[in-house]
Amino acid sequence: MSTNIATMAYIAAIILFILSLGGLSNPETSRRGNLYGIIGMAIAVLATVFGPRVTMAGVPFIVGALLVGGSIGLYAAKKVQMTQMPELVALMHSLVGLAACLVGFASYVDTSTVFPTEAEKSIHEVEIYIGILIGAITFSGSVIAFGKLNGKIGGKPMLLPARHWLNLAGLLAVIWFGGEFLHAPDIDAGMLPLAIMTVIALLFGIHMVMAIGGADMPVVVSMLNSYSGWAAAATGFMLANDLLIVTGALVGSSGAILSYIMCKAMNRSFISVIAGGFGTGGGTAPAAAGAQPAGEVVSISSVETAELLREAKNVIIVPGYGMAVAQAQHTVFEITKLLREKGVNVRFGIHPVAGRMPGHMNVLLAEAKVPYDIVLEMDELNDDFPTTDVSMVIGANDIVNPAAEDDPNSPIAGMPVLQVWKSKTSIVMKRSMASGYAGVDNPLFYKENNRMLFGDAKKMLDEVLVALKA
Repeated sequence: MSTNIATMAYIAAIILFILSLGGLSNPETSRRGNLYGIIGMAIAVLATVFGPRVTMAGVPFIVGALLVGGSIGLYAAKKVQMTQMPELVALMHSLVGLAACLVGFASYVDTSTVFPTEAEKSIHEVEIYIGILIGAITFSGSVIAFGKLNGKIGGKPMLLPARHWLNLAGLLAVIWFGGEFLHAPDIDAGMLPLAIMTVIALLFGIHMVMAIGGADMPVVVSMLNSYSGWAAAATGFMLANDLLIVTGALVGSSGAILSYIMCKAMNRSFISVIAGGFGTGGGTAPAAAGAQPAGEVVSISSVETAELLREAKNVIIVPGYGMAVAQAQHTVFEITKLLREKGVNVRFGIHPVAGRMPGHMNVLLAEAKVPYDIVLEMDELNDDFPTTDVSMVIGANDIVNPAAEDDPNSPIAGMPVLQVWKSKTSIVMKRSMASGYAGVDNPLFYKENNRMLFGDAKKMLDEVLVALKA
């Protein structure tokens, strides 16, 4: 394949990637966006493998790697549950960071490239240094995020004494070793500062994500997505590959924009998220009795829930991570379908950070074929709760916590939430009285107009569906 044909293929792939991002911005066009991305990636891989920079001797090795990687990806796509998607995404980000590190070290020890001037050589070394730095932070941070999301690492933020000074010291060390690296007389001399910087970057990635609390994890996922994009762009600079540079920049910038949007939705600054999250370990028991919100919890049965839904005219359903764990989205759709056939106005309220990653609830509802037009963002229906007969919260906690508005001393004070307590009756479905992922008590449970439907969400909703059909 000639250079001109490869360049044209890269341009076509870039256009398809841009169209893919545009399609993924809307649920109704997300399938088409995914298809554009698949076609674009296929064109990019073929243009690279059969391009002028790859010799025929290397093609069998590349094809073998593609078969192994593709098989693993296909297996993961079939076996990984929707509840495991957030940690899978984090794991994928870690692989991008690791790839950037490996490519960086390989580029540094490669002696086949001859630079016409010392300035070009220095620019290439700066690209290597920055690429490995971003890649190492992305790799270690994503591994910790994976551990937090699958429960192997607690959701409680690890706040070390003088942690900001430690970060500053690490930054200064990275800058100093960068100078040593650029002024190294040969590869052997430059390898030591490069390796030390890599270790510092790995430690920083661990420290950064460990200091972030459970409620901020969706922001962390989008942030690491941005980091992985910039790591890919840095790899593109190291390899002089325009497609990698543009693709990495697309992923990096879109991830950064998403992180900003989510931080704004949580009324938190991006810097405050990085500096340390809020709350204690996820799923913990409520605080001591004296510190609990005042009031009495009122339980409700599935039959009584069905009766309330049957008599309602306006219903808002607020899904959370508990719905994903119970895999109850299909039963939710059946209930929604039945209620709409009876003339009930049913809508879904989606909080920007519901679940464990951006868009988690939207994906689950789309999988269950819930109509897109009744799935609304928080800002679109928060004013409608006072005229709502029944608000049904399925496995959500922090995103419906009135303490965010009423208690200035609460760790989540100022975080916008879905105001389900303003409806005529709110029903919260939970397995127990344990707090949410942020580890913060929820006064909603003790409101006079609130009812608690305890049990597995799938089992309880199945009972509600049977009662509605009776």
